[in-house]
Amino acid sequence: MDTELRGKGVLVTGGAGGIGGAVVRAFAEEGAKVVVHYHHSEDKARALAAEHGGVAIRADLTSESDVDALVPSAVKALGRLDVLVANAGVWPAPDEPVWTMSLARWRQTLAENLDSVFLSCRAFLRHVETTGTGNIVIIASTAGLFGEAGHSDYAAAKSALAGGFLKSLKNEIARIAPLGRVNTVCPGWTAVPRNQDKLGDAAFIHRVTRTMPLRKLGRPEDVARTVVSLASDRVSGHVTGEVITVAGGMEGRVLNEP
Repeated sequence: MDTELRGKGVLVTGGAGGIGGAVVRAFAEEGAKVVVHYHHSEDKARALAAEHGGVAIRADLTSESDVDALVPSAVKALGRLDVLVANAGVWPAPDEPVWTMSLARWRQTLAENLDSVFLSCRAFLRHVETTGTGNIVIIASTAGLFGEAGHSDYAAAKSALAGGFLKSLKNEIARIAPLGRVNTVCPGWTAVPRNQDKLGDAAFIHRVTRTMPLRKLGRPEDVARTVVSLASDRVSGHVTGEVITVAGGMEGRVLNEP
């Protein structure tokens, strides 16, 4: 099926990461023009952009001035901007229950995972206000649906992206773009580089798939194809305000015992 994304301008935040890179490649395969946003991973971002005829642009998404400059830079580089994929996020590795978590960590996690998306969407919607058209796909997490013990900060941020923020934005975008849409994708455990050292551990695989009827980890490409489908007005033109979970049917209960 033709997604009708050929020639469209797409900004992917965190585009050099595992899921972000797959999203960039998936849009490029559809003929879209892509800006690969990065913060620290300059070499990866530039290589990915060069490989797919895109452009790499740096910004600290917790910096208001950086984000406000990112969207105009993307428009200038591509000549147009139709889609924002708000993918960038940071998983705080240490396991910290609420009673030992510092306020500094809490604030940092929300800044990197919630404030960053607010700023990105705000900057993009200011552009949409001038064009009357636009589409946002937000990447959240199953942590925002089921919680994540030891990572309540991350779960809280992702829950907002799959809840009140999403539901508000899908109504607001229609005020400035009659056919504008906003949706959220919640990946579950996915075989991204930060999990690479665990992928050969059978006990780990069982532990993270025991709540899934499909007893396997997802791949970045699984998430990317869902994002592209939501970004396509032809494929998903009547879908907005929805949360799509890409997690093998994950539930908040154990389905598979040893």
